[in-house]
Amino acid sequence: MGSVVELYEALASAPDERARARLIAEAFESLEERYPNLPNLVTHQQLGETELRIRKEIEQLRGDLRATELRLQKEIEQLRGEVKTEIEQLRGEVKTEIEQLRGEIKTEIEQLRGEVRTAIERSRNSLLMWLIPLMFAQVGAMAALVKLL
Repeated sequence: MGSVVELYEALASAPDERARARLIAEAFESLEERYPNLPNLVTHQQLGETELRIRKEIEQLRGDLRATELRLQKEIEQLRGEVKTEIEQLRGEVKTEIEQLRGEIKTEIEQLRGEVRTAIERSRNSLLMWLIPLMFAQVGAMAALVKLL
């Protein structure tokens, strides 16, 4: 059968119901042969429903993405706060250590100054110990020379 009109005429001229049923079955068979993918076709309604489901899923995914983004932003801010706190603690510890080192260095400088002063005093006393007798010896030698002349 080539067309719908031919099918109609064949059905109208069929002698009984059995012949009509056979014509209808042949028409379906011909239709299936001509369009083998016919059972896989979707209707506009099915396509619309699928589109709505996909849109709904996309919106849900957008919401999930926004929620994940907000959660990640909160975690980043929390980590920034923790890092800032740790940096401040480290700065405090470093400042404390620097102050301790300054105190230790000042103490060592004062000790070294005391040791240098003590060494200078010893050297001065040692020089005076030698210088004064030499001065007296020099005065005596000059007086002896004056007497001789």
